[in-house]
Amino acid sequence: MTTSAVATSTGATSTVAAPAAATGLVGLAGHGPASPGKKIAEALRGSPVYVDPSLATAVDAAQKRELVAQIKETKLPIRVVLVPLVEGDSWGGKPEQLAEVVHDRMGGGPSILITLGDLPDDIAAREWPEGAHQAMHAAAAVFFQDDMKGAGLAKRISRAIGIIKAGNGDKVYEKATASLNTPKPTPSGAADGTGKSAASRAGSGGSPLVRLLSLVVGPVLLLAAAGMLLRRRSRLRDLTTPFALPRSVFAAARQADEAGLRDRASEEVVRLGEEAHAAQGDPAAVERALDAYAAAGTVLDRAGRVVDLAGVFALVAEGRAALSKAPATLPLCFFHPLHGPAVRRIPWRPLGRREQLRVAACETCLRAVRTRRAPEVLTDRRDGRPVPYFEIPAEDSLWAATGYGSLLSGDGDSLTGRVQRGDFTRTLG
Repeated sequence: MTTSAVATSTGATSTVAAPAAATGLVGLAGHGPASPGKKIAEALRGSPVYVDPSLATAVDAAQKRELVAQIKETKLPIRVVLVPLVEGDSWGGKPEQLAEVVHDRMGGGPSILITLGDLPDDIAAREWPEGAHQAMHAAAAVFFQDDMKGAGLAKRISRAIGIIKAGNGDKVYEKATASLNTPKPTPSGAADGTGKSAASRAGSGGSPLVRLLSLVVGPVLLLAAAGMLLRRRSRLRDLTTPFALPRSVFAAARQADEAGLRDRASEEVVRLGEEAHAAQGDPAAVERALDAYAAAGTVLDRAGRVVDLAGVFALVAEGRAALSKAPATLPLCFFHPLHGPAVRRIPWRPLGRREQLRVAACETCLRAVRTRRAPEVLTDRRDGRPVPYFEIPAEDSLWAATGYGSLLSGDGDSLTGRVQRGDFTRTLG
């Protein structure tokens, strides 16, 4: 990690990306055969609650009617989509991809979608515009509420709907997870098969958040996380999970998935070009958008990996940011840029380094961090094996050098500028 980009870009600030980038990422996972998403979207036009037949015993007809009545009483655009999520399905096993596809098939617009979550007894929520009703935290909070332990699926969803209606999901989530801020320490003498204690393996990892984030690039540290128990009282539960390759279709490395992602990237580049050529207003802003359009085309033409295709979307985000009248926001998610725009910067310290960075994270990765799980990470290949893309040496990867925007050096630095000066071409193997 000593030669990686994250070790050379401390204190970076971002000046790129905009909310418009979200539309460019909507439906990525659903590109291709759309019949499952269309089927659900059509059903939701008749009822705000869709229950897959395989889950009929979890939410029966009477419970469904109660949820429908509760949703109507809120007068909010809430929809519930209950389908099993397994790796390799139409959604890549990811609730956020299911939500994105269904939202896209319903035509977009303001919406709140509640789905099953990543873990047993978990539910998740996505909303557009993001954060309008604090829905993500409202759904996440239910998992940690003691009185919801063992409650049925319908009751958990009903609780989430009630919190969404109240509009205080952030506060409820903070209260429900307050105990997570002071995890129980791992006994200093606990050792694994190497003879090293958890404390010695963690080294000088710093705060609990820093130690948590190190899980992204150090799966062995999961052994040290065994003491981070997330349930109060006598029945505690450890939510840490081993580092795994991303389950999304974007990083699956299957030819069909990569081809579909390439097609969508091409569509977004064309769309940016049309928007830039038709734009009115500040000539300098239009020129920046056209430069981003040209840079995205350059990367798309020579993209040989999923990480390069993700870079196309990051460049499109820069171009749309230039055309947007809204203030500059955060770049795409540092951990997995295909998750879309980030919502917050969080501290992160690469393993073996003293410098602490502040990287941009999306809601999904932020939630993973807060629930003591390793965020999903976009991978590249090094020496024939998959590794987090930011572990590639900076001189060998424009994306590792910039974190897709998180690690830019400030005003005047951009992905577009780096492509223009040949950084991307230089790193092609």
